[in-house]
Amino acid sequence: MLVVLGLIIPHINGGFSLFYPINCAGYMKLLKTLILFLFACLVSGLRLYAQNAGGQSVYSFLRLPIAAQQTAVGGENTSLINAELSLAHANPSLLRPDHHSQLSVSFTPMPAGVKHLYGAAAFYHEKSATSFAAQVQYTGYGSIPQTDPAGNELGTFQPRDYQVQLTASRKYLEKWHYGTSLQFIQSNYGAYRSSAMAITVGINYYDSARQFQVGLVMKNMGTQLRGYTNGGIENLPFDLQLGITKRLNKAPLQFSLTLRNLHQLVLFKPDSSTSTADQVLQHIVLGAQAFIAGKIELAMGYNHLRRRELIIPNTANGLTGYSMGLGILLTRFQLRYARTFYSTTKGYHQVGINIKI
Repeated sequence: MLVVLGLIIPHINGGFSLFYPINCAGYMKLLKTLILFLFACLVSGLRLYAQNAGGQSVYSFLRLPIAAQQTAVGGENTSLINAELSLAHANPSLLRPDHHSQLSVSFTPMPAGVKHLYGAAAFYHEKSATSFAAQVQYTGYGSIPQTDPAGNELGTFQPRDYQVQLTASRKYLEKWHYGTSLQFIQSNYGAYRSSAMAITVGINYYDSARQFQVGLVMKNMGTQLRGYTNGGIENLPFDLQLGITKRLNKAPLQFSLTLRNLHQLVLFKPDSSTSTADQVLQHIVLGAQAFIAGKIELAMGYNHLRRRELIIPNTANGLTGYSMGLGILLTRFQLRYARTFYSTTKGYHQVGINIKI
């Protein structure tokens, strides 16, 4: 496995720093370094994915949408044009100087006492022209009875997963941004515990005049430090995503298209009758937003893979796979609500707050 320690780029004077101060003489050198870095990360991620037949992986909680903004537009988005800090969790290159002094929190209650929490804070370091963020994702599964092999209760335990993520992002040339996140992941299921280290790398192109943005991200590239059992090390949920977002110039509308799992041809094939068109659509997540007077945002998304995985045959499946959201956008405060459907009768709620201190 390739171990990536960070965006370490040499100075012209022979020294090293974490973030190289860009000048005209260093543009081509930086571009070549960045391309090689992304290629090495992609090769590393693909090799990790290929180690496990079928693409199975641990830490499935990392696939959950962490904030209401992301949930409302389908659960996957790497290119959204928005000033909310939580978007940098999906693509570190979306972390911008505008996020300086922002705090973002999100809460998702689920059945059976399961809770999913997210929190983030960001600041911009002017001297290095770099944006930084710290993010925490936590999923608690409530209290579960603990038993021995004979079924005798020995008490209770509280299974939980969490991730701590440090993100850095910089601008390159006029319209490009790049960023990376270092992730520490841990699971605790009573006697079974596991931890891992990973990185997520993203690049982004943003044309502010045309309100057009493209994002490419490689998620969760790394390895377990400790497996749940002595059976060996398992794969992390690597994902290669490409997204496009366009906001209309003459209408208060914005549309997004996200391609997920580009490294994997077949995602879900329940039977031989699954068409090629259906398999292609499983890679696509669609999102749309409407803005009212610049203060209210209405959002909707469709995730075809989610619908295909969760529908019940020969049954009306309603809005399974669809999501929607509402945002109240003030200058220093944003309140968001999202609702997504995982079955005909179950819709899950998510509430998020973004504050600029």
